[in-house]
Amino acid sequence: MSNTISRTPRGLVLALVMAGVVGGAGAGLISSRISNAQQTPVVAGAMSNTPMAAAASSSATTLPSFAQITAQNGPAVVNISVSGTRHVSAGGDDEDDDTPAAAQQQQQQQRIDPNDPFYQFFRQFGMPAPGMQQRQAPRDVPMRGEGSGFIVSADGLVLTNAHVVKGADVVTVKLTDRREFRAKVLGADPKTDVAVLKIDAKNLPVVKIGDTKAMNVGDWVLAIGSPFGFENSVTAGVVSAKGRSLPDDSSVPFIQTDVAVNPGNSGGPLFNARGEVVGINSQIYSRSGGYQGLSFAIPIEVATKVQQQIVATGKVEHAKLGVAVQEVNQTLADSFGLDKPEGALVSNVEKGGPADKAGLKSGDVIRSVNGQPIVGSGDLPAIVSMAMPGAKVELDVWRQGKSEKLAAVLGNASDKAAKVASKDEALQKGKLGVSLRPLQPQELSQLGVESGLLIEQAQGPAAKAGIQSGDVLLSINGTPAKDVNQVREAIGKSGKSVALLVQRDGSRIFVPVQLG
Repeated sequence: MSNTISRTPRGLVLALVMAGVVGGAGAGLISSRISNAQQTPVVAGAMSNTPMAAAASSSATTLPSFAQITAQNGPAVVNISVSGTRHVSAGGDDEDDDTPAAAQQQQQQQRIDPNDPFYQFFRQFGMPAPGMQQRQAPRDVPMRGEGSGFIVSADGLVLTNAHVVKGADVVTVKLTDRREFRAKVLGADPKTDVAVLKIDAKNLPVVKIGDTKAMNVGDWVLAIGSPFGFENSVTAGVVSAKGRSLPDDSSVPFIQTDVAVNPGNSGGPLFNARGEVVGINSQIYSRSGGYQGLSFAIPIEVATKVQQQIVATGKVEHAKLGVAVQEVNQTLADSFGLDKPEGALVSNVEKGGPADKAGLKSGDVIRSVNGQPIVGSGDLPAIVSMAMPGAKVELDVWRQGKSEKLAAVLGNASDKAAKVASKDEALQKGKLGVSLRPLQPQELSQLGVESGLLIEQAQGPAAKAGIQSGDVLLSINGTPAKDVNQVREAIGKSGKSVALLVQRDGSRIFVPVQLG
């Protein structure tokens, strides 16, 4: 259970830039912020013999040779095509489709099965449930898509994005010399969105690996890939930011650029001006699903670490500290007596987790890990996830106006479902199975209720009873649901079942839930 949630502007999408898919698949998308940036092209032409022209001419000579970088590294960049099947309803709706249009449709219209309590309630009166349609019998349809990748070893190791090969039955790698190879997916890590492929070939061209620490904001970068299926396309731009945290539940410190990246560029390399790979192009911010000025790449150090683990063990492990953190703004910095608004403010400590054992408390501000400064709150998960479970870390913590040193032994990050369960044993581990957050005043007004909690996730007993994410919990056993703690206490006092009053699309119904 969580008391907070990241909220983002409506109508904006963060797009995983895999190619559009034929037969019901598409690029992965989540709601997020957006900002547009446009590049001014450099125009080469005749220069007059003036000081300003001389300065411009001198500046132009410092530009990297994009043609040389492309010629040297282009043969190591590959096109990746995938095929498989996708589960869809009989009406043709893709059950896994999360394109912008599909996401908007799912927000406007809830699809249910005949066991849903709202469906049963209205069905007995011969009425359709408001805003809902009955889910048709699912079926499998062919799915195809395209992405990019690059060769990192002469014997056939290829790096790409995990979302490029997700759900694929057949993965084909095509080289610039037009040879094609059936690829084996050695492993994929959804948390970092990195996948490692293997093709049966020898003496292949490989890219050179760079160092993002030596890269600065404003440096030139180059992307090679297959946008919209156009193989070996080249785009260039500059580094806009480093260590960028995105609201997508990942812990990757992304490289932000203004390089034009579009569907099909996913998994392709991002080169620095020396022709070294510094990142894997992965995501864009967009209203339409196409490039609009902001693209994000996974640092090559993150990808290399994932590659090494997959090749060695076939799986990837991530460390965790076991805290929920938030940004430190100027007001909070003043309140805590910090000299500047930096660090990660601990809002919640997982009971029995590594942070709890190390003595971390809610209200602490983590300012560094092993000497690495924490400027924004997103820096903490990025640093922790790069460590291995069991590693010992030293934390510089600001507590009650003074600095303290704490030592923690990092744990092993579990999957999302397990992490959600650990946050609230009473509601998650076999009890009710919901994640809740308080409704904002404007949401209460729009829904026409005085109190309630939004159900962000339903699983276990709640899901079996027909509770869905997006439902509003109004009461539990007749007691108004005003806050998360109240619900937790009510669950603790309940017997084998509880009655939840739930509102969905303006309609209300009591739903009985058998507790685990």
